[in-house]
Amino acid sequence: MKLALVLLLFASPAFAQNKLADTAVAPGCGADNAKFAVKTDDDKHPAAEADPGKAIVYFIEDDSSFESLPKPTTRAGVDGAWVGATHGNSYFFFSVDPGEHHLCASWQTGIILGQGHKAAAAHFTAEAGGVYYFRVRNRYFREHGVAEIDFAPLDSDEGLLLASKFSLSTSHPKK
Repeated sequence: MKLALVLLLFASPAFAQNKLADTAVAPGCGADNAKFAVKTDDDKHPAAEADPGKAIVYFIEDDSSFESLPKPTTRAGVDGAWVGATHGNSYFFFSVDPGEHHLCASWQTGIILGQGHKAAAAHFTAEAGGVYYFRVRNRYFREHGVAEIDFAPLDSDEGLLLASKFSLSTSHPKK
């Protein structure tokens, strides 16, 4: 009986570790089955203003190297919840509290092209009043059948330039 108890004691962390490994995702992503309806507007380019004590994050989708149609809808996640989505060369922005945040960019299910990564993650520390730009670069190379997503912070000048050239995206969850 003692031997069984000792084995159970040592085996339980291994079971917990396997369970975690089976379900682990980037900490910024939301539920995998979430879908968004997205509209883009070429004419509107509002200036984002942070709420008092908050920071602004621009999420910019760049599909200029995506050699296929339709373009992917890309979801934006913050700290484990989806906050919106983009489609094509577009962007949107949202507020966050100061502190460390985990971001996620992930293709919405429904588009399946080739091999490669269709999700990416990043983290940053926001300061009140700060403005942060992140670009998700979706790429599909028809010749090689490879699809990939790259997600990284941008210099503020580059972020403003892309936002001025791309469409404003608005989205809401599909039911």
